[in-house]
Amino acid sequence: MTFDWSVVWRFRDALAEGVAMTVLLAVCTMLIALPGGLLLALMRSSSVRPIAAAAACFVEFFRNLPLILLIYWVYYVMPVAVGVEFSAFTTGLAALALNVSAYNAETFRAGIGSIRKGQTEAALALGMSRWQAMREIVLPQAVRRVLPVLASTWVSLFKDTSLVSVIGVSELAYVSMQIRAQTYRILEMLTAMAGLYWLLGYPQAKLVDWIHRRYGVSE
Repeated sequence: MTFDWSVVWRFRDALAEGVAMTVLLAVCTMLIALPGGLLLALMRSSSVRPIAAAAACFVEFFRNLPLILLIYWVYYVMPVAVGVEFSAFTTGLAALALNVSAYNAETFRAGIGSIRKGQTEAALALGMSRWQAMREIVLPQAVRRVLPVLASTWVSLFKDTSLVSVIGVSELAYVSMQIRAQTYRILEMLTAMAGLYWLLGYPQAKLVDWIHRRYGVSE
């Protein structure tokens, strides 16, 4: 068996574009999923039962669906069922955002729930409204508690973006498989794809370790 690693260099521009698309997809997803998850967490904590129930249904539905199925459903079923058709990128972004928002909601809810009720009661006794107590007392502490978990979610999301390759989003996995099909260099391209994911993911994993050490809360 002979190897031709020069194929990786020849297609470096296409691979670089795939990496850029992967990063863009992950960043856009988290920009939606962070406020989305926080909103869902606050809705689930609401004393208004219909609001809490609606948020709970949303979270439990999207958190328990396989992401690959969600991607297929949005891309193939929605155009037929309701006449709404999205581009491949928008479909991938929507599916990832729905899935990650559901996970972030539970992360935020756990962080908010870990704050002792006495702190909220003390803030209310000092004349703060319930929203002021949430904004100035509970949320700042909750963010510190959930930051390490959110960082880990980011690393997981970065790898999960590869699933949108099944609908033709030209991120790293899709580009690598296209090059593989054109050149028949299976081992070289799959190895290059794995190496690029590792080079991108390892520094992020080390950053997550630092965030755990710096901001992790132990009681």
